[in-house]
Amino acid sequence: MKIEGGCHCGFIAYEGEADPEKTAICHCTDCQKLSGTAFRIVVPIGSDSFRITAGQPTIYVKTGESGNQRQQAFCPRCGSSIFSTSPDDGPKTYMVRVGTIQQRDQLVPKVQIWSRSKQSWVHGLASVRQVEKQ
Repeated sequence: MKIEGGCHCGFIAYEGEADPEKTAICHCTDCQKLSGTAFRIVVPIGSDSFRITAGQPTIYVKTGESGNQRQQAFCPRCGSSIFSTSPDDGPKTYMVRVGTIQQRDQLVPKVQIWSRSKQSWVHGLASVRQVEKQ
């Protein structure tokens, strides 16, 4: 499906083709720290269709537990996390942050990865009191 997205302040914009069936929740500790919450929701987009249409993200390179490096891209103005990818040249997969995609309501997670790092309270969210607005 065609997706469009961007950062919170509007400086970064992008587009691409995503397969909704590959939407995932990541519970790794890197995603927890980098997102400031318990998990992150991502969808992979190939370099053949992913394109930045406005702005230029800042790149931070993080070395993971495996020793592999990942580029973490975020907006230099508002700090919104946009994607991660490998630092290698050639074809890439961009793990785009679903919260930055306009069509995010159509990207329902199909798998949870790094579940060994999942926060124990995530399972009980349905029982937490909900308030429609702050």
